Amino acid sequence: MNIAFAITSQQGERTNNQDRVGHLLTEQNACFAVCDGVAGLPGGEQAARIACDTLLDTLSSLPAFTIQASYQAIEKSDRAIREAQQINPKLQRMSTTLAALFIDRTQQLAWWAHAGDSRIYHFRRGYLKQVTHDHSLAQRMKDAGYENTGINSNLLYNALGAEAMREVSHSEVITLEDGDAFLVCSDGFWLHLATAEMEQALRMVNSCEEWLTLMQQAIDRARKNDNLSAIAIWVGSPQETTLLQSLADSARLLPPRD
Repeated sequence: MNIAFAITSQQGERTNNQDRVGHLLTEQNACFAVCDGVAGLPGGEQAARIACDTLLDTLSSLPAFTIQASYQAIEKSDRAIREAQQINPKLQRMSTTLAALFIDRTQQLAWWAHAGDSRIYHFRRGYLKQVTHDHSLAQRMKDAGYENTGINSNLLYNALGAEAMREVSHSEVITLEDGDAFLVCSDGFWLHLATAEMEQALRMVNSCEEWLTLMQQAIDRARKNDNLSAIAIWVGSPQETTLLQSLADSARLLPPRD
């Protein structure tokens, strides 16, 4: 099973980049992870680095991925953050979001896990099939039918290293299809993109790099006041439905000419 991917991670208008992006790709397995250090507390960047690196280092020692092994690797990442908190009191409240996609290439299976508001999108035949459900006040307000206008509307209620961490959310295992596409990203990336823009960009391109570029162009036309990181993953060979569909799609996403 062929797997292609592309990565972007940018500072945006922040003073530093607290996102950590990583991947592991072997003949049998694959893992793609994005961690976004929680802002407003010291150590977000360190928490993201510890979580992402521990996850991938733990998985790299395994001959094959299992669902249980991926869960245990995430738990180990959380413990590593908490151990670092105890060593440095200044970082005792550091925490990070997590979005991780796991692939068993031999059996052609995939599953994912997340905590916080970093997301995983699954596209099939060029259209959105599933997306993770944010662990945030903003999502709760939306679920309750309220507009996202409240103070601290981006407050997270789940993150690795958080004082009152809840169980990380896990997806069901899915059987992969040729042309499946995934987007693993921090909130700074998805916040300025509508699902329709992601789909249209996916149906217009021939590679993961081109997909990220088109989405990045749409983001660039908005205010980038946060770090923004993403991994685009394609499984197999893109089907015709993931390629160029109309000149109208191209005109909509590309910058206007002078």
